[in-house]
Amino acid sequence: MDLGIRGKTALVCAASKGLGKGCAMALAREGANLVITARGREALEATADEIRRATGVSVTAVAGDIATPEGRAAALAACPEPDILVNNAGGPPPGDFRDWTREDWLKALDANMLAPIEMIRATLDGMIRRRFGRIVNITSGAVKMPIAELGLSNGARSGLTGFVAGLARQVAQHNVTINNLLPGRFWTDRLRQNTEFNARRQGRTPEEVKAALEQAIPAKRFGTIEEFGAACAFLASSHAGYITGQNLLIDGGAYPGTF
Repeated sequence: MDLGIRGKTALVCAASKGLGKGCAMALAREGANLVITARGREALEATADEIRRATGVSVTAVAGDIATPEGRAAALAACPEPDILVNNAGGPPPGDFRDWTREDWLKALDANMLAPIEMIRATLDGMIRRRFGRIVNITSGAVKMPIAELGLSNGARSGLTGFVAGLARQVAQHNVTINNLLPGRFWTDRLRQNTEFNARRQGRTPEEVKAALEQAIPAKRFGTIEEFGAACAFLASSHAGYITGQNLLIDGGAYPGTF
């Protein structure tokens, strides 16, 4: 299927590795030119080179922290009017809510709620004017099924979800869609860190915790970044104009609910 985004420009945040990289690669394979951001310049440049070699599209790498005003300004200077925006940022660390300070909460909100809202605010009107826009926010399966030790993430990402639900309905008439991708367990650095945290807390090895997590998933495996990227590319496609304000779980069947 031709997704109809060849020649479009996509701005993908936190794209040097993990889920963001999967999204960037999938969009590039469909012919979209990229601007990608991440905090680590070396990994970001390596990913940019990999995508260029694999797809032949234009890839601009902008090092910076998208959770900061400076990082957002640098990304938007390189790509002020994207057709596709993929919001993504590393999640806050796991822990016990009794230990979290006000500063911890504000940092989580800045990265996982306010930064994506700022990126949407900066790019939305151009999409409306051009009558094409696709915004995909990478949130978490924890929005549907909260994870106890990830309370900072649960709270911040749920706030973004509520905001998107209202805004998406206001701009749908302009062929601009806003959707959220909710990853379950993918073997990224994030899940690796959480596994090590739980292993220490439970007095088990990381390998034991990892195996137990996989067995708890109906698919009996973790997801791949390629699978995640493909879902992102479809939501960003010309065929997805009638899908907006939705929260798409990609979790191998882990969420047990019907709705």
